[in-house]
Amino acid sequence: MILKKLPYNLTVCKVSSEIDIDLNDNFYFIGKTDEEISLVCQTEKTPHNTIEREDGWKGFRIEGILDFSMIGILSKISNILAENKIGIFVISTFNTDYVLVKSENFDKALAILSQSDYEIE
Repeated sequence: MILKKLPYNLTVCKVSSEIDIDLNDNFYFIGKTDEEISLVCQTEKTPHNTIEREDGWKGFRIEGILDFSMIGILSKISNILAENKIGIFVISTFNTDYVLVKSENFDKALAILSQSDYEIE
């Protein structure tokens, strides 16, 4: 399985309104519930008026389109990283999953996954 590194630093934050989000950016993920609006975006494009934010994330995506019948892909990756005490933040889209790791653990996470037969691009 191929894991593709994302070429930018990421921020996970809460915003008060969708108006704060630049929908023209090329990478962002919005989660909205009855309690909050969460945003994952490139750090330099984080809205100024966030309610809370956590900088210092890097990420990779599982390459290809993952069929919904494929079971355990994310579980295997998360277990490998958990066994090595590396926390993750996951974004799932219709096509695939994105795994975010704190910047200081990113290279270590990729090395561990590489040793577990994942190809890193």
